[in-house]
Amino acid sequence: DAGGTRGGGDKMVKARYKGRQTVNPSTASTNPDRPKDAGGHRRDRATIKRLNMYRQKERRNKIGKVIKPLQFQSSVTSGTTARVEPNIKWFANTRVIKQSSLQQFQDEMGNVMKDPYRLILKQTKLPMSLLNDRVTPHNSKVHILDTETFETTFGPKAQRKRPNLSVCDVHSLVEKAETSAKDYDLEKDRDLVVEDTGVRDEVREEIFKKGQSKRIWGELYKVIDSSDVVIQVLDARDPMGTRSPHIEAYLKKEKPWKHLVFVFNKCDLVPTWATKRWVAVLSHDYPTLAFHASLTNPFGKGALIQLLRQFGKLHSDKKQISVGFIGYPNVGKSSIINALRSKKVCNVAPIAGETKVWQYITLMRRIFLIDCPGVVYPSGDTETEIVLKGVVQVEKIKCPED
Repeated sequence: DAGGTRGGGDKMVKARYKGRQTVNPSTASTNPDRPKDAGGHRRDRATIKRLNMYRQKERRNKIGKVIKPLQFQSSVTSGTTARVEPNIKWFANTRVIKQSSLQQFQDEMGNVMKDPYRLILKQTKLPMSLLNDRVTPHNSKVHILDTETFETTFGPKAQRKRPNLSVCDVHSLVEKAETSAKDYDLEKDRDLVVEDTGVRDEVREEIFKKGQSKRIWGELYKVIDSSDVVIQVLDARDPMGTRSPHIEAYLKKEKPWKHLVFVFNKCDLVPTWATKRWVAVLSHDYPTLAFHASLTNPFGKGALIQLLRQFGKLHSDKKQISVGFIGYPNVGKSSIINALRSKKVCNVAPIAGETKVWQYITLMRRIFLIDCPGVVYPSGDTETEIVLKGVVQVEKIKCPED
Protein backbone atom coordinates (compact mmCIF):
# COMPACT_ATOMS: atom_id res chain seq x y z
CA ASP A 1 0.00 0.00 0.00
CA ALA A 2 2.99 2.28 -0.23
CA GLY A 3 1.87 3.35 -3.66
CA GLY A 4 -1.67 3.97 -2.42
CA THR A 5 -0.39 6.00 0.46
CA ARG A 6 1.77 7.97 -1.90
CA GLY A 7 -1.15 8.48 -4.22
CA GLY A 8 -3.41 9.55 -1.38
CA GLY A 9 -0.78 11.87 0.05
CA ASP A 10 -0.21 13.81 -3.20
CA LYS A 11 -1.95 17.16 -3.16
CA MET A 12 -2.39 19.91 -5.74
CA VAL A 13 -0.18 22.82 -4.70
CA LYS A 14 -1.25 26.22 -6.02
CA ALA A 15 1.49 27.96 -8.01
CA ARG A 16 2.75 31.05 -6.16
CA TYR A 17 4.51 34.14 -7.49
CA LYS A 18 8.25 33.47 -7.55
CA GLY A 19 11.05 35.23 -9.38
CA ARG A 20 11.02 37.91 -12.07
CA GLN A 21 9.87 35.60 -14.87
CA THR A 22 6.21 36.20 -14.05
CA VAL A 23 4.35 39.43 -13.32
CA ASN A 24 3.12 39.98 -9.79
CA PRO A 25 -0.54 41.05 -10.08
CA SER A 26 -0.56 42.77 -6.68
CA THR A 27 -1.46 46.49 -6.56
CA ALA A 28 0.49 47.12 -3.37
CA SER A 29 2.91 50.05 -3.30
CA THR A 30 5.76 47.60 -2.53
CA ASN A 31 5.29 45.81 -5.86
CA PRO A 32 7.51 47.30 -8.60
CA ASP A 33 5.49 45.53 -11.32
CA ARG A 34 2.09 46.80 -10.27
CA PRO A 35 -0.16 48.17 -13.05
CA LYS A 36 0.07 51.87 -13.91
CA ASP A 37 -3.61 52.52 -13.23
CA ALA A 38 -3.29 51.41 -9.61
CA GLY A 39 -3.05 55.06 -8.52
CA GLY A 40 -0.69 56.85 -6.17
CA HIS A 41 3.00 57.52 -6.56
CA ARG A 42 4.90 54.67 -8.27
CA ARG A 43 8.09 53.66 -6.47
CA ASP A 44 10.95 52.22 -8.46
CA ARG A 45 12.58 48.87 -7.68
CA ALA A 46 15.57 50.41 -5.88
CA THR A 47 13.34 52.41 -3.53
CA ILE A 48 11.26 49.32 -2.69
CA LYS A 49 14.42 47.35 -1.88
CA ARG A 50 15.66 50.12 0.38
CA LEU A 51 12.35 50.38 2.25
CA ASN A 52 12.23 46.60 2.72
CA MET A 53 15.75 46.77 4.14
CA TYR A 54 14.53 49.25 6.77
CA ARG A 55 11.57 47.05 7.74
CA GLN A 56 13.40 43.73 8.20
CA LYS A 57 14.29 42.41 11.67
CA GLU A 58 16.92 39.92 12.73
CA ARG A 59 15.97 36.61 14.39
CA ARG A 60 17.45 35.54 17.72
CA ASN A 61 17.03 32.44 19.86
CA LYS A 62 16.22 32.33 23.57
CA ILE A 63 19.83 32.95 24.53
CA GLY A 64 20.02 36.02 22.28
CA LYS A 65 22.25 34.54 19.60
CA VAL A 66 21.53 35.74 16.08
CA ILE A 67 19.99 32.94 14.02
CA LYS A 68 19.17 34.91 10.89
CA PRO A 69 21.12 38.16 10.37
CA LEU A 70 19.86 41.17 8.48
CA GLN A 71 20.25 41.33 4.70
CA PHE A 72 23.23 43.69 4.60
CA GLN A 73 24.56 42.92 8.06
CA SER A 74 28.06 41.51 8.29
CA SER A 75 28.29 37.85 9.34
CA VAL A 76 31.81 38.18 10.77
CA THR A 77 32.16 36.49 14.15
CA SER A 78 32.45 38.66 17.20
CA GLY A 79 35.97 39.87 17.93
CA THR A 80 37.17 39.74 14.33
CA THR A 81 38.99 42.88 13.15
CA ALA A 82 37.25 44.16 10.00
CA ARG A 83 38.31 46.91 7.67
CA VAL A 84 36.67 48.98 4.96
CA GLU A 85 37.68 48.10 1.42
CA PRO A 86 40.03 50.81 0.10
CA ASN A 87 38.55 52.60 -2.87
CA ILE A 88 39.38 55.94 -4.47
CA LYS A 89 35.64 56.66 -4.83
CA TRP A 90 35.52 57.50 -1.12
CA PHE A 91 37.53 60.64 -1.85
CA ALA A 92 36.18 61.64 -5.28
CA ASN A 93 33.30 63.95 -6.16
CA THR A 94 29.90 62.34 -6.44
CA ARG A 95 28.71 64.58 -9.29
CA VAL A 96 30.97 66.39 -11.72
CA ILE A 97 29.85 68.66 -14.55
CA LYS A 98 31.84 70.55 -17.15
CA GLN A 99 31.75 74.35 -17.18
CA SER A 100 30.33 74.41 -20.71
CA SER A 101 27.55 72.00 -19.72
CA LEU A 102 26.80 74.06 -16.61
CA GLN A 103 26.60 77.26 -18.68
CA GLN A 104 24.29 75.59 -21.22
CA PHE A 105 22.04 74.26 -18.43
CA GLN A 106 21.82 77.66 -16.75
CA ASP A 107 20.97 79.45 -20.00
CA GLU A 108 18.33 76.97 -21.19
CA MET A 109 16.73 76.44 -17.79
CA GLY A 110 16.74 80.19 -17.14
CA ASN A 111 14.77 80.79 -20.35
CA VAL A 112 12.24 78.12 -19.35
CA MET A 113 11.79 79.58 -15.87
CA LYS A 114 11.14 83.06 -17.30
CA ASP A 115 8.56 81.82 -19.82
CA PRO A 116 5.09 81.81 -18.17
CA TYR A 117 3.74 79.33 -20.73
CA ARG A 118 6.31 76.57 -20.04
CA LEU A 119 6.43 74.46 -16.89
CA ILE A 120 9.04 72.15 -15.41
CA LEU A 121 7.25 69.01 -14.28
CA LYS A 122 9.93 67.28 -12.17
CA GLN A 123 11.98 70.03 -10.56
CA THR A 124 13.21 67.71 -7.79
CA LYS A 125 15.04 65.61 -10.39
CA LEU A 126 17.04 68.62 -11.65
CA PRO A 127 19.80 70.60 -9.89
CA MET A 128 17.76 73.80 -9.70
CA SER A 129 20.16 75.29 -7.13
CA LEU A 130 22.75 75.71 -9.92
CA LEU A 131 20.57 78.46 -11.40
CA ASN A 132 21.08 80.67 -8.35
CA ASP A 133 24.86 80.29 -8.08
CA ARG A 134 25.46 83.55 -9.93
CA VAL A 135 22.83 85.46 -7.97
CA THR A 136 23.04 84.46 -4.32
CA PRO A 137 25.55 86.58 -2.39
CA HIS A 138 26.87 83.77 -0.17
CA ASN A 139 28.17 81.91 -3.24
CA SER A 140 29.88 84.90 -4.81
CA LYS A 141 33.64 85.13 -4.49
CA VAL A 142 34.88 87.58 -1.86
CA HIS A 143 38.26 89.21 -2.53
CA ILE A 144 39.13 89.77 1.11
CA LEU A 145 42.88 90.00 0.47
CA ASP A 146 42.33 93.10 -1.67
CA THR A 147 41.17 95.05 1.37
CA GLU A 148 42.91 93.30 4.30
CA THR A 149 46.25 91.56 3.73
CA PHE A 150 47.82 88.87 5.90
CA GLU A 151 50.49 91.26 7.22
CA THR A 152 47.94 93.71 8.60
CA THR A 153 45.74 90.99 10.11
CA PHE A 154 48.17 88.38 11.53
CA GLY A 155 51.71 88.42 12.85
CA PRO A 156 53.77 90.97 14.79
CA LYS A 157 52.69 93.88 12.53
CA ALA A 158 48.99 93.16 12.97
CA GLN A 159 46.88 96.27 13.30
CA ARG A 160 43.66 96.81 15.19
CA LYS A 161 40.51 96.24 13.21
CA ARG A 162 39.54 99.39 11.39
CA PRO A 163 36.24 100.26 9.78
CA ASN A 164 35.93 98.97 6.22
CA LEU A 165 35.95 101.96 3.89
CA SER A 166 34.39 101.84 0.45
CA VAL A 167 37.35 103.77 -0.99
CA CYS A 168 41.06 103.07 -0.79
CA ASP A 169 42.59 106.46 -1.67
CA VAL A 170 41.74 110.15 -2.01
CA HIS A 171 41.19 109.93 -5.78
CA SER A 172 38.48 107.28 -5.34
CA LEU A 173 36.87 109.36 -2.59
CA VAL A 174 36.63 112.37 -4.92
CA GLU A 175 35.09 110.27 -7.71
CA LYS A 176 32.52 108.82 -5.32
CA ALA A 177 31.63 112.27 -4.00
CA GLU A 178 31.10 113.60 -7.54
CA THR A 179 28.89 110.63 -8.42
CA SER A 180 26.80 111.11 -5.28
CA ALA A 181 26.39 114.81 -6.07
CA LYS A 182 25.06 114.00 -9.56
CA ASP A 183 22.59 111.43 -8.24
CA TYR A 184 21.30 113.65 -5.43
CA ASP A 185 17.59 114.43 -5.63
CA LEU A 186 16.26 117.25 -3.46
CA GLU A 187 12.72 115.86 -3.37
CA LYS A 188 13.83 112.42 -2.09
CA ASP A 189 16.03 113.79 0.72
CA ARG A 190 14.20 112.89 3.94
CA ASP A 191 16.88 114.34 6.21
CA LEU A 192 16.54 117.82 4.78
CA VAL A 193 15.32 120.36 7.36
CA VAL A 194 12.33 122.22 5.95
CA GLU A 195 10.79 125.30 7.49
CA ASP A 196 7.35 124.64 8.93
CA THR A 197 4.86 126.86 7.09
CA GLY A 198 1.89 125.59 9.11
CA VAL A 199 0.21 124.07 6.03
CA ARG A 200 -0.40 120.33 6.30
CA ASP A 201 -2.30 117.79 4.25
CA GLU A 202 -5.83 117.13 5.43
CA VAL A 203 -6.34 113.83 7.24
CA ARG A 204 -8.05 111.27 5.02
CA GLU A 205 -11.44 109.95 5.94
CA GLU A 206 -11.51 106.46 7.43
CA ILE A 207 -13.58 105.18 4.52
CA PHE A 208 -10.62 105.62 2.16
CA LYS A 209 -8.71 103.00 4.21
CA LYS A 210 -11.10 100.21 3.26
CA GLY A 211 -9.48 96.97 2.11
CA GLN A 212 -6.15 97.72 3.81
CA SER A 213 -6.65 96.26 7.29
CA LYS A 214 -4.44 93.54 8.75
CA ARG A 215 -7.39 91.13 8.74
CA ILE A 216 -7.94 91.57 4.99
CA TRP A 217 -4.23 91.09 4.26
CA GLY A 218 -4.27 87.99 6.45
CA GLU A 219 -7.17 86.59 4.40
CA LEU A 220 -5.24 87.32 1.20
CA TYR A 221 -2.12 85.45 2.32
CA LYS A 222 -4.23 82.54 3.60
CA VAL A 223 -5.74 82.22 0.12
CA ILE A 224 -2.30 82.42 -1.56
CA ASP A 225 -0.82 79.80 0.79
CA SER A 226 -3.75 77.41 0.24
CA SER A 227 -3.88 77.73 -3.56
CA ASP A 228 -2.00 75.80 -6.23
CA VAL A 229 -3.20 78.24 -8.92
CA VAL A 230 -3.67 81.95 -8.18
CA ILE A 231 -5.99 83.91 -10.48
CA GLN A 232 -5.64 87.69 -10.33
CA VAL A 233 -8.85 89.34 -11.53
CA LEU A 234 -8.37 92.65 -13.38
CA ASP A 235 -11.00 95.24 -14.22
CA ALA A 236 -11.14 95.82 -17.98
CA ARG A 237 -11.72 99.56 -17.46
CA ASP A 238 -8.45 99.97 -15.51
CA PRO A 239 -6.29 96.83 -15.84
CA MET A 240 -2.99 98.40 -14.74
CA GLY A 241 -4.63 100.20 -11.82
CA THR A 242 -6.17 96.99 -10.46
CA ARG A 243 -2.99 95.01 -10.98
CA SER A 244 -0.65 94.34 -8.05
CA PRO A 245 3.11 94.28 -8.76
CA HIS A 246 3.66 93.59 -5.05
CA ILE A 247 1.79 90.26 -5.15
CA GLU A 248 3.40 89.26 -8.46
CA ALA A 249 6.90 89.91 -7.09
CA TYR A 250 6.02 88.03 -3.89
CA LEU A 251 4.84 84.96 -5.81
CA LYS A 252 7.84 85.00 -8.13
CA LYS A 253 10.34 85.27 -5.27
CA GLU A 254 8.78 83.34 -2.36
CA LYS A 255 6.46 80.84 -4.10
CA PRO A 256 7.69 80.23 -7.66
CA TRP A 257 5.96 76.83 -7.82
CA LYS A 258 2.49 78.44 -7.76
CA HIS A 259 0.87 79.34 -11.10
CA LEU A 260 -0.38 82.90 -11.65
CA VAL A 261 -3.05 83.65 -14.27
CA PHE A 262 -4.72 86.96 -15.22
CA VAL A 263 -8.47 87.10 -15.85
CA PHE A 264 -9.52 90.22 -17.77
CA ASN A 265 -13.03 90.60 -16.32
CA LYS A 266 -15.86 92.95 -17.37
CA CYS A 267 -14.65 92.91 -20.99
CA ASP A 268 -18.21 93.75 -22.08
CA LEU A 269 -17.74 97.31 -20.74
CA VAL A 270 -14.88 98.18 -23.13
CA PRO A 271 -14.58 97.95 -26.95
CA THR A 272 -13.52 94.66 -28.49
CA TRP A 273 -10.31 96.12 -29.96
CA ALA A 274 -9.27 97.36 -26.48
CA THR A 275 -9.84 93.91 -24.99
CA LYS A 276 -7.81 92.28 -27.75
CA ARG A 277 -4.85 94.65 -27.29
CA TRP A 278 -4.87 94.43 -23.50
CA VAL A 279 -4.89 90.62 -23.60
CA ALA A 280 -1.93 90.72 -26.01
CA VAL A 281 -0.02 93.12 -23.72
CA LEU A 282 -0.71 91.24 -20.47
CA SER A 283 0.07 87.86 -22.07
CA HIS A 284 3.74 88.84 -22.27
CA ASP A 285 3.93 88.53 -18.46
CA TYR A 286 1.38 85.84 -17.54
CA PRO A 287 -1.36 83.79 -19.26
CA THR A 288 -4.36 86.09 -19.71
CA LEU A 289 -8.00 85.26 -20.43
CA ALA A 290 -10.83 87.67 -21.30
CA PHE A 291 -13.99 87.01 -19.28
CA HIS A 292 -17.53 88.27 -18.89
CA ALA A 293 -19.20 87.03 -15.71
CA SER A 294 -22.85 86.20 -16.26
CA LEU A 295 -25.11 83.37 -15.09
CA THR A 296 -27.09 83.29 -18.35
CA ASN A 297 -24.62 84.32 -21.07
CA PRO A 298 -20.97 84.16 -19.87
CA PHE A 299 -17.94 84.70 -22.09
CA GLY A 300 -14.66 82.83 -21.65
CA LYS A 301 -16.09 80.21 -19.29
CA GLY A 302 -15.08 77.22 -21.40
CA ALA A 303 -11.51 78.47 -21.90
CA LEU A 304 -11.05 79.07 -18.15
CA ILE A 305 -12.42 75.65 -17.17
CA GLN A 306 -10.21 73.98 -19.79
CA LEU A 307 -7.17 75.83 -18.38
CA LEU A 308 -8.01 74.69 -14.84
CA ARG A 309 -8.34 71.10 -16.07
CA GLN A 310 -4.88 71.32 -17.62
CA PHE A 311 -3.49 72.51 -14.28
CA GLY A 312 -5.25 69.57 -12.64
CA LYS A 313 -3.49 67.16 -15.02
CA LEU A 314 -0.14 68.79 -14.26
CA HIS A 315 -0.69 68.07 -10.56
CA SER A 316 -1.79 64.48 -11.07
CA ASP A 317 0.02 63.47 -7.86
CA LYS A 318 -2.54 65.44 -5.81
CA LYS A 319 -6.10 64.38 -5.17
CA GLN A 320 -7.36 67.89 -5.88
CA ILE A 321 -6.06 71.36 -6.66
CA SER A 322 -7.19 74.69 -5.20
CA VAL A 323 -7.67 77.83 -7.30
CA GLY A 324 -7.62 81.15 -5.44
CA PHE A 325 -9.20 84.35 -6.80
CA ILE A 326 -7.55 87.60 -5.67
CA GLY A 327 -7.84 91.22 -6.76
CA TYR A 328 -9.17 94.68 -5.96
CA PRO A 329 -12.61 95.11 -4.37
CA ASN A 330 -15.53 95.04 -6.79
CA VAL A 331 -13.63 93.60 -9.78
CA GLY A 332 -15.92 90.53 -9.97
CA LYS A 333 -14.16 87.68 -8.17
CA SER A 334 -17.35 86.22 -6.70
CA SER A 335 -19.20 86.79 -9.98
CA ILE A 336 -16.64 84.71 -11.88
CA ILE A 337 -17.08 81.84 -9.41
CA ASN A 338 -20.87 82.04 -9.80
CA ALA A 339 -20.47 82.01 -13.59
CA LEU A 340 -18.24 78.92 -13.44
CA ARG A 341 -20.77 77.10 -11.25
CA SER A 342 -23.77 78.48 -13.27
CA LYS A 343 -25.58 79.28 -10.04
CA LYS A 344 -25.32 81.70 -7.14
CA VAL A 345 -22.89 80.15 -4.65
CA CYS A 346 -21.25 83.43 -3.53
CA ASN A 347 -22.99 86.60 -2.44
CA VAL A 348 -22.43 89.37 -4.96
CA ALA A 349 -23.31 93.07 -4.88
CA PRO A 350 -22.58 96.15 -7.02
CA ILE A 351 -20.77 97.69 -4.04
CA ALA A 352 -17.32 96.88 -2.66
CA GLY A 353 -16.78 94.80 0.47
CA GLU A 354 -19.51 92.18 0.03
CA THR A 355 -17.10 89.26 0.60
CA LYS A 356 -15.85 89.46 4.19
CA VAL A 357 -13.94 86.16 4.62
CA TRP A 358 -12.49 83.52 2.33
CA GLN A 359 -14.68 80.57 1.35
CA TYR A 360 -14.20 77.22 -0.42
CA ILE A 361 -16.41 76.28 -3.38
CA THR A 362 -16.31 72.93 -5.19
CA LEU A 363 -16.15 73.29 -8.97
CA MET A 364 -15.43 69.64 -9.85
CA ARG A 365 -14.26 66.51 -8.09
CA ARG A 366 -10.61 67.57 -8.39
CA ILE A 367 -10.87 71.39 -8.59
CA PHE A 368 -11.79 73.65 -5.68
CA LEU A 369 -12.23 77.43 -5.87
CA ILE A 370 -11.37 79.89 -3.09
CA ASP A 371 -13.07 83.28 -2.94
CA CYS A 372 -11.03 86.04 -1.29
CA PRO A 373 -12.06 89.50 0.00
CA GLY A 374 -10.89 92.45 -2.07
CA VAL A 375 -7.55 93.96 -1.08
CA VAL A 376 -6.39 97.51 -1.87
CA TYR A 377 -2.67 97.32 -2.59
CA PRO A 378 -0.35 100.16 -1.49
CA SER A 379 0.08 102.12 -4.72
CA GLY A 380 -0.18 105.76 -3.61
CA ASP A 381 -3.55 106.39 -5.29
CA THR A 382 -5.32 109.68 -4.72
CA GLU A 383 -8.82 109.85 -3.26
CA THR A 384 -10.26 110.44 -6.73
CA GLU A 385 -8.59 107.29 -8.11
CA ILE A 386 -9.82 105.26 -5.13
CA VAL A 387 -13.40 106.38 -5.80
CA LEU A 388 -13.14 105.73 -9.56
CA LYS A 389 -11.85 102.20 -8.95
CA GLY A 390 -15.00 101.45 -6.95
CA VAL A 391 -13.22 100.73 -3.69
CA VAL A 392 -15.48 102.96 -1.56
CA GLN A 393 -19.16 103.79 -1.72
CA VAL A 394 -19.76 107.34 -2.91
CA GLU A 395 -22.84 107.88 -0.72
CA LYS A 396 -20.75 107.33 2.43
CA ILE A 397 -18.27 110.11 1.62
CA LYS A 398 -18.90 113.31 3.59
CA CYS A 399 -18.01 115.75 0.81
CA PRO A 400 -18.21 113.86 -2.52
CA GLU A 401 -18.19 117.07 -4.56
CA ASP A 402 -14.61 117.79 -3.39
